[in-house]
Amino acid sequence: METIWFIAVAFMITMYVLLDGFDLGAGAIHLAAAKNDRERRTIIRAIGPVWDGNEVWLIAAGGTLFFAFPLLYASSFSGFYLPLIIVLWLLMIRGLAVELRGHLENPLWASFWDAAFFFGSSLLIVFYGAALGNVVRGVPLNADGYFFQPLWTDFSPFSEEPGILDWYTVLIGLLAFTTLTAHGANWIALKTEGALNARSRRISLTFSLATAALTLVATPATFWVSPWMLEGFLERPYGLVLPLLALAGLAGMILLPLSGRDRPAFFASGAYVLGMLGSTVFAVYPRVLPAVDPQNSLTIQNAASSDYSQAVGLAWWSIGMVLAAVYFVLIYRLFRGKVNPEDEGY
Repeated sequence: METIWFIAVAFMITMYVLLDGFDLGAGAIHLAAAKNDRERRTIIRAIGPVWDGNEVWLIAAGGTLFFAFPLLYASSFSGFYLPLIIVLWLLMIRGLAVELRGHLENPLWASFWDAAFFFGSSLLIVFYGAALGNVVRGVPLNADGYFFQPLWTDFSPFSEEPGILDWYTVLIGLLAFTTLTAHGANWIALKTEGALNARSRRISLTFSLATAALTLVATPATFWVSPWMLEGFLERPYGLVLPLLALAGLAGMILLPLSGRDRPAFFASGAYVLGMLGSTVFAVYPRVLPAVDPQNSLTIQNAASSDYSQAVGLAWWSIGMVLAAVYFVLIYRLFRGKVNPEDEGY
């Protein structure tokens, strides 16, 4: 049962990154891709109907941790208190920017919220990537499952008391930024036409090449910082399909924008995200929060709730997932196709 919940949480986090990732990426390219007010309104309208629904996956994942892995919930939400507060503020700033930008026909008002949308989205991506880097590197958990991390200490991932930021977590943050920026650019290219579409394709290609370069650096760095991650692939070689999926997606991210195939390019960046996250989850299992001292790591066994709680929760979770699937199919089908900036909306 613990493995089922591990997969369920990983699924929800992956869905969040895949779906909210493209509208975070849209925010990251907002100032570079759009050259006038009409194009900036077009970008916001391209994500307007779905951005808040996409964030439901993040809330659902947090709620699932609460009853499936309560010790993980308690440890991570207290230990990562500082970055979580920063993330909360960035989420609010970004949401306000999307909702308030069009309320006044004033260039200064629009420019302020354009900048807020850009900075909120960009910093969120970097913080999410750094958070993933912390999980891979390990956190200073004690025997009671408690830890606290400052924003940085000596900037070394090999420290006994590492901070949130070190050279490795910053590297993963940068990789996340280039990846989701390319993902967002592919979405905007898919949803727009004309000059904005062409600029989005160029941005996608640029950041896809940067993603390829950073992948070449981050992959060996990950196995240097956390050599135990190789064990999962050595013990269960069928998991190698996940990094192969990431490689195929990365190739598509580079090649497909050159031929103007926006939809396949978007699916390619999604495949890269899925392959990279899946590889990480596969290698980390059965840990749910690795520790600097491996003996203190939280696993699916020592962090899980009772069997009864997991069984009851699985029934309600299944109903919720069916409802969520119906909602997302309907909303994406309803707002499919190119964005018309002249329509009513954001």
